Amino acid sequence: MPLIFIRNDITKVECDAVVNAANNSLLGGGGVDGAIHRAAGKGLLEECKTLGGCDTGDARITGGYNMPCKYIIHTVGPIWQGGGRNERELLSSCYRKSLELADMHNCASIAFPLISAGIYGYPKDKALNVAVDTISDFLLTHEMTVYIVLFDRKALQISKDLYSDIKEYIDDNYADEAAKRESRRSILSNIPFHDTIVAGAASMKAKLPPSPMMSQMCDEETSLDDALKRLDESFSEMLLRKIDEKGMTDSQCYKKANIDRKLFSKIRSDSAYHPKKQTAVAFAIALELDIDDARELISKAGYSLTHSNKFDIIIEYFISHKNYNVFEINEALFAFDQILIGA
Repeated sequence: MPLIFIRNDITKVECDAVVNAANNSLLGGGGVDGAIHRAAGKGLLEECKTLGGCDTGDARITGGYNMPCKYIIHTVGPIWQGGGRNERELLSSCYRKSLELADMHNCASIAFPLISAGIYGYPKDKALNVAVDTISDFLLTHEMTVYIVLFDRKALQISKDLYSDIKEYIDDNYADEAAKRESRRSILSNIPFHDTIVAGAASMKAKLPPSPMMSQMCDEETSLDDALKRLDESFSEMLLRKIDEKGMTDSQCYKKANIDRKLFSKIRSDSAYHPKKQTAVAFAIALELDIDDARELISKAGYSLTHSNKFDIIIEYFISHKNYNVFEINEALFAFDQILIGA
C-alpha cells in the first residue's frame, strides 16, 4: 500500500520490480519495451531468450540487470479491437499476474506503465480504469507500494464528460468566490477605516455562527463535559472516533484512504500528530463524510476547504456527488495538475 501516480521515465524508477509492456516474443520491441531492454542491457535479452515467450494476459519475471530494480516483470497486454474480444479481462490479468509474481518474490514496491495504451491502441481512460480497479482490489489484501508511471500528463485521461463537469464546477465556484471578494471590497471601500474596525470588533461575537459540532451536541443533549472534550479533540482522536463510529477496522480505513500503514501507525500512536492536508482529506474521503463533517475533520489538522483554489473545489465536487473513490479523485486531481490525496 498505496497506489501512487508519478510522472517519470519508468527505466529510472527505483523500486523492487518494474513491469515491462512486452510483446509475445519477449525479445524487445518499441515504446516501453524497447526502452527497458536498452536500459537493462544485453543480459536481459539473453535471459528472455530462455523463457519461450509469453501469452497475452500472462507474465514472466527476470533479473533487473542495469535497471535500478531487482526484477523486471514482462507482461503482454491485449491489442484493442473495439472491446468485444476479451480485452478488459486480458488487461486485468496482466496487472494481476504481475502483482502476484512480485508478491511471490517478496517485492515491497512495483512500477507499472499504462499497459496496452500505446501502440496497442487501448483507449487511455479505459486502460487506466482497468489498471486502477485491478491494483486497488489487490491492495485490499496485500501490503505493497504500487506506482503507475506516466511519461507525461497527457498519458492520464479521465473521461471527457467528467473533465467537463469538474471544469464547469470549478469555474462556477471560482466565479462565486471572486464575486464575493469583489462585493466585500466594494462594501469596505465605502466605510471609513475607523468605523470598519469598530464594526468588525463589535459584530464578531454577535454574528459568529455556532459550530455544526456544537449544534449537533446540543441537539443530542450530550453533557457539557463531552462537548468540551470534543472541541478539544485532536485530528488523531477525531479520526479514531470516526473510524469506530463507522464500524470500520483501521486497515479498511487506511487502505480506502490510500495511506501507508506506517503513516497510519504514526497518527494512531501520536494524538498530537499533524498530517499534511492531502492526508487529512484522504481520511475524510475514506470515511465517506459529508461536506460539513469533512470540513470539521480537516480543520482538526489545521486546514480548511475553500473556493479559493482548485484542489479544494475538486474535493468538494466529489463529496457533493458522493463519489468517495480515492483513485478516481486522484485521476481528476492529476488531470487538473493538483497535488494528489493519500500517499
